[in-house]
Amino acid sequence: MPPSNATDVFDYVVFGATGDLTMRKLLPALYHRFRDGQISDRARIIGAARSPLSGDEFRGRAESALRRFVKPDALDDDLVRRFVAMVFYCSVNGAEAESSWDTLTRLFGDTEQDRIRVFYLATSPDLYGRICGNLSGHGLITDTTRVVLEKPIGHDLESARAINDEVGRYFEEQRIFRIDHYLGKETVQNLIALRFANPVFERLWSADAIDHVQITAAETVGVEGRGDYYDHSGALRDMIQNHLLQVLCLVAMEPPGSLGADDLRNEKLKVLHALKPITAADVPHVAVRGQYGRGLVGQEIVPAYLEELGEGRQSDTETFVAIRAEVHSWRWGKVPFYLRSGKRLPSKVSEIVVQFRETPWSIFASKLEPNRLIIRLQPEEGIQLSIMNKDPGPDGMVLRQANIDVSFEKAFSTRYPDAYERLLMDTVRGDPVLFMRRDEVEAAWTWVEPILKAWQDKPGSLHHYGAGSWGPAAAHDLISATGHAWHEEMG
Repeated sequence: MPPSNATDVFDYVVFGATGDLTMRKLLPALYHRFRDGQISDRARIIGAARSPLSGDEFRGRAESALRRFVKPDALDDDLVRRFVAMVFYCSVNGAEAESSWDTLTRLFGDTEQDRIRVFYLATSPDLYGRICGNLSGHGLITDTTRVVLEKPIGHDLESARAINDEVGRYFEEQRIFRIDHYLGKETVQNLIALRFANPVFERLWSADAIDHVQITAAETVGVEGRGDYYDHSGALRDMIQNHLLQVLCLVAMEPPGSLGADDLRNEKLKVLHALKPITAADVPHVAVRGQYGRGLVGQEIVPAYLEELGEGRQSDTETFVAIRAEVHSWRWGKVPFYLRSGKRLPSKVSEIVVQFRETPWSIFASKLEPNRLIIRLQPEEGIQLSIMNKDPGPDGMVLRQANIDVSFEKAFSTRYPDAYERLLMDTVRGDPVLFMRRDEVEAAWTWVEPILKAWQDKPGSLHHYGAGSWGPAAAHDLISATGHAWHEEMG
């Protein structure tokens, strides 16, 4: 008997199939779901790209990707063989309505019309509309077809609206899945359970008890061969506008009426609308951008950003951003939210730090540290709560801070799945709860765009920091100006 969470038989078509995302994330994610019995042997995974590869050549690349990116203990030769047998390839120029589409069309000619079709667009966003137009023109959109759009959706509000309009000509909103892999992380989803299944937290979850919130996504790597893409994006577009704002929404939203997609997304949208607008005059006081120079990361001296771009290149693209945001609502009045993301920082970590208020008055001689809740999104997903305890010993009431630390992988004795595993299966099931709705995307761009424009108008606002540090000194000044400190500075 198949497991109860097995999906219906489907065809999964990935445009941009020869790219890094497909090999490093999508194929391993689909293999894990196949290994766990969620995918039938009758399903097909179809790569589509301009490269003139044969099916066998693409299958060889797919198998190599599994051998490289799936942990050895999860690899089974028979399962790999069966999985690779489900993989096909079509050489298609997705942006042009030419004869190359005939190969893909013929591949669908002998399959059931009610079989689920998912088209995953892992291409440049400016191709989304044209690819969807060609899918429609070649009769490949059925009643059970969905389309998945990789971020970023545009590079500003105008381009995001244009992409949404183009794709919306061919797909109804409920069949458009705008993917943000942060929403697929188990720990991000667990925010909903942490808050709404544990009254002890939800009753403290407001300005009455919380002093400030920090949301950090730090990377040790540089641009890793993605220099051309990254130089037209930067940290604000690449991380803040989508990933970190979505996390902020889950931290700050009101309880939804249900776990249904629209109820949940309506509450997230309210948070985006409640964010205090940032004007050009505000930007120097609430936002910091930086770019890394040469420095020591771990045991390695790494080159500066401009060196990674190539000899003679000049750029004021930011590789680090820190922003102080405010949510104007009864729950969060005067509670600052600090968003921070950067490359070439000392450690790879994504976390939410909820800093509770200090005790208003103390009967103890020892200094009291305020309680702190740390939600680790990666690596080693888990939750840590700092509390004050009596230091064991005969010296009286001496207090010391201690941590209650829960590692989810150890607590549940299971492998924590990659975010794409859940999200890819949700697109097959047609469940949009962990995907962004059009109005969310556009509301996020509306808030971010004034910062982008202010930096564009004042290129001299770029700060520099050494690789291996926690960003420019201005980021420290940003948070210390309100009497706070970044988590790593708290001790």
